Amino acid sequence: MEQYFDMLSRCPLFEGIRREELAGMLSCLGGRVVAAAKGSPVFLEGDPARCVGVLLDGKIQIVRDDYYGKRSVLTVVSPGGYFGEAFACAGLERLPVSALAVQQSTVLLLDCARMLTGCAEACAFHSRLVHNLLRCLAQKNLLLTRKIRCMAPKTTREKLLEFLADQAKQQGSPRFVIPYDRQALADYLGVERSAMSAEISKLRKEGLLESKGSWFHLLSPGLREQE
Repeated sequence: MEQYFDMLSRCPLFEGIRREELAGMLSCLGGRVVAAAKGSPVFLEGDPARCVGVLLDGKIQIVRDDYYGKRSVLTVVSPGGYFGEAFACAGLERLPVSALAVQQSTVLLLDCARMLTGCAEACAFHSRLVHNLLRCLAQKNLLLTRKIRCMAPKTTREKLLEFLADQAKQQGSPRFVIPYDRQALADYLGVERSAMSAEISKLRKEGLLESKGSWFHLLSPGLREQE
């Protein structure tokens, strides 16, 4: 576990907690490490909402399946990222989403109840941890607001352009790499992959977009003619 301490020190959830405190903190919080093979779940919809997960290596998708089995990707978690905290803190008995490994992954699971409750030893890191947790929840709320904004337009083309423009703004460049493959992007936007791919092709032909895989370049109208 110690090989991940540098990463954990940089995780927003543990900001301000010294590296030498981590071993004692993980023990106090009932931390346990689990491995998830590609395609397997870290947890499934309906499981008890008790833990906060911190991704140590690999990649995790947080997904929701509707009544008819249609899947939506809510977010993608990269190493150092965390997930499950909103549901555990909300006191839900069961999880409304699943966390699936996109590739071989290693996850640290922490007992949320222990995070929110001071222990008998009155560990100094507890108040800092609760402060960090509240800030992380607020940041996740902002991300949810961004997703709602991307899904608000009515057409696939409008949803796609809203998402790509937002990514360009976030990354400060018209050239950027998105954190999704094509299927995951379609799931994130709540559209059919074939329809989305058709719109990407149309945008290319119209000179508004260049793309390859997860790499995109947004072009201003008429830019190619000027070049």
